[in-house]
Parts: sequence; C-alpha cells; structure tokens
Amino acid sequence: MYRHVRIEALHHQLPPHRVTSETIEEELKETYARCAVPMGLIEGLVGVKARRFWDDGVSIDSLATNVTRELLLARPDLKIGMIVSTSVCKDYIEPSVAALVAGALDFPSECITFDVSNACLGFMTGIDIVARRIESGEIDAAVVVAAESSRHVTRATVERLKQPTTTQAEFREAMPTLTLGSASVAALLVHEKFATTNHRVNGMVTLGDPSSSRICLGTPEWMKTDGQALLKNGVELAARTWTLAAERFGWSMNAIDQFLCHQVGARHMAALTKRLEMPPEKAFLTFQELGNTGPAAVPMAMSLAASGWEHSPPTITDGSRLALLGIGSGLTVSMMDITW
Repeated sequence: MYRHVRIEALHHQLPPHRVTSETIEEELKETYARCAVPMGLIEGLVGVKARRFWDDGVSIDSLATNVTRELLLARPDLKIGMIVSTSVCKDYIEPSVAALVAGALDFPSECITFDVSNACLGFMTGIDIVARRIESGEIDAAVVVAAESSRHVTRATVERLKQPTTTQAEFREAMPTLTLGSASVAALLVHEKFATTNHRVNGMVTLGDPSSSRICLGTPEWMKTDGQALLKNGVELAARTWTLAAERFGWSMNAIDQFLCHQVGARHMAALTKRLEMPPEKAFLTFQELGNTGPAAVPMAMSLAASGWEHSPPTITDGSRLALLGIGSGLTVSMMDITW
C-alpha cells in the first residue's frame, strides 16, 4: 500500500486515422468466403467497430516523446527522477524507448531510464515500480509512458491471411490481431509534497497463471492467440485476483465508482462482468472505437474517463474510487486501487 504517491497529470494522444472493421474485412472478403467466415464478424463478435492508426513510418519513440512533452507542460518545474516506457511496440532492440525520450527532451543525467515489458499490463507495472521509488523517497517525480502502433502488425496479418492457403484455424488464431488499435498515453507521478492534485495511487495486487504462458504469442509480424483459453483462463484468474484485491483494499462492487478495465472486446467484458458480478454500467469502455491498445488501454480509459471525449462525457470526478483491472498474456492479472 502507498500513502504518498499522487498522479499529478495524465495525458493521451489518439492517432489521426480511423480504420473501420468493415474496411479490413472488405480486403479479406475472399479469405472470409473461402474459410466460411461471416462478414461483420469483428464488430459482431468482438464489438470493435474501428481502431486508429498513426501515420505510416512514425516511430514509437517519437510518439512516446510527443505525449511526454505534452504531459510535462503541466509541471515544467519538476525534476523527473525516472522515466519508464511500457510499450509493447518498439522500433529498436536497444536502447530503451525511455532513453530515447529522455534524450529527445534533454532530461538530466540523474534521471533513471528503462523499459518494462509485461504485455498489456506494462503501464500498471510501470506505475507500481515508480510508486515504490516515490514512496521510499528515492525520487520526487516520474513518468510512465506507453506508445502503441498496430498499423504494421495489422497490415502484415492481413497480407498473410489473404494467401490462398489460409485455413479457418489460422484465421481464428490471427483474428484477435485484427482488433488491435493504437494510442499513446503518459502519467506524471509525484510525491505528495510536490502534488497539486489529490489523485492517490493506493496499491496494486498481481497474480499469475504460468500454465497459460503460451496461449498468446506475438512478434512484430504476427500474433497467435487461443482466444477461448485466453478468455476462460484470464477471467478465472481475474476472479482470484479480485478476491485478493478485496481483502487488500476493502473493495466491494458498491465501493467502486468506476472500473477501468483492459479493453479487449465485448465477449471479454461480458464474461468478466458476469464472473465478478460487476455492474456493467460502472465499466468505462473504449474498445468499440479504439480496439485493443495493449498496455495503453487501461490508462487511456482512465484519461478519457477523466477528460471525456466525443463518445462520452467525463465519468470520474475528484474523490471517485477507481479499480484498474488488467489481464495480460503470460498469463497475469493486476488490479490497482486509485482514489481520484
């Protein structure tokens, strides 16, 4: 549990290009016909109507730099002691995306820079890491950032599925890739003595299921997912993690004002809300228009719930009790308690 960690600022950026599921499926119509897949499956089954793409060729470090630069306009006076990039996507094996951001923004040499890779839980893991350093007094302020771009992997998947040898089984494995979206988001965390907000990070709990570590595998070119196993095992692990979070944080469905969940799709949300007995109206949803944005999904939901957007007015206010719920391939579930 943390007592002194505050979210001083949260900032997101959305890509300029909206790509509908209908557009993607039109390109795959011959494969759909050959594999006896009904048109409209992506929106009908998963609920993803569209996703966003960045301009072709935009680098991950430039996206992370841009959203971090905008974030820090809120508090240019702060000395940033750490920056953690949590992106699944990256253009280089080395150096870290965080180091490239620090270089672009001329951060001081004392600033610690590194990347965290934890699939769709990366951002929550990053918050937990920097919160421990802030709580201990080692650093005063830190940035956690995620920049995701699904353009390349989606394009590669579409081209592969267009091959005349594609089977229905191969389509099922690849279908979740067609729901991926793009976004960038960054959070500024500070010790309470430097805070101008009272947005408190209270703590996080995490459980894993190592037996499910290979049911979702991804590279820059492809992702293969056992969708049924991921859904079943992920929701069951979430139920166990909820029990732990309820004990640690005193959670109950009545106590939580807003659930900010990893945004996978309609089936996932329906199964999760049913298993946890979660009121669906308390879950802030973005997947219909943004798809699955990986580690950016949970903080994006929090940022959009706080600021509002074209599809929804703001739904959280000062004092709201927030439950952040993330499920990542691995298989790992994290839940974080935040008082806004």
